[in-house]
Amino acid sequence: MYELADDTLAAAGFEWYEVSNWAREDRRRSRHNLAYWTGADWWGFGPGAHSHIGGVRFWNVKHPSAYAQRLRAGESPAAGRETPDASARALENVLLRTRLREGLEVAEVPSDGRRAVPGLIADDLVDGRAALGGRIVLTRRGRLLADAVVRALTP
Repeated sequence: MYELADDTLAAAGFEWYEVSNWAREDRRRSRHNLAYWTGADWWGFGPGAHSHIGGVRFWNVKHPSAYAQRLRAGESPAAGRETPDASARALENVLLRTRLREGLEVAEVPSDGRRAVPGLIADDLVDGRAALGGRIVLTRRGRLLADAVVRALTP
């Protein structure tokens, strides 16, 4: 089904820019979602909304009435927060950046994971030309098996 969607969208002039997203022009890419995939800051508003500011993640209570009650009481609607450590941030960077058409720099892959790159190229999961140029970019087959690529790059 994915390959059919990719072919149909390509025939209509769309290019993939993230594993599950296509656009006709770069300016038509979802800036909202790109913020997630590139680790930018974002504010979420409303019940259950998540935010990421300065490396700290926090989220609001989910139920609308609980959210409204907290606001009426002058309280923060935040339900929790976390600050991922360096290891979690590195894993997340590989997980999210490999999903993008631009991929990620080989230097951003943990050194143990870099040893997997030749095999990923041989298995047609990573574009060999891009890798020689210093970037991990998924092939179409790699997009279908993106989670396996991430596992190989983050042993």
